[in-house]
Amino acid sequence: MEPIFTRFSNKISDLAGRPTTFTVALAAIAIWAILGPFFDFSARWQLVVNTCTTIMTFWMVFVLQNSQNRDRIALQAKIDELIRVSDAENRYIGIEKLDERELKEVRRNCMQEGADAREAENGVTRTDCKA
Repeated sequence: MEPIFTRFSNKISDLAGRPTTFTVALAAIAIWAILGPFFDFSARWQLVVNTCTTIMTFWMVFVLQNSQNRDRIALQAKIDELIRVSDAENRYIGIEKLDERELKEVRRNCMQEGADAREAENGVTRTDCKA
């Protein structure tokens, strides 16, 4: 089931982000609005658009979240590999799992190290941030 949903999610995410899709959605809403007077702006007329937009929104939340999750995991794997094969500190691999307080501390240390390096008169070629 997962590979099928992944392919489906990729395809829908790709289609949803196209200008043509936006134009079709805009046209559908315009047609619905134009048809309002013909249906005396009835509750059924309103129910049609409310139901359709609710279903589409519910559906797209899961499709787009799946796509974002995979993109995030792939990007993190690429970053981890760059850290692993470079002179960067390997202790930064996996820090995305730290809680917010710990991440802010790591970021604060990196910012301070960067500021210190910029202020050094003799120039520092590389500054290690302390986790």
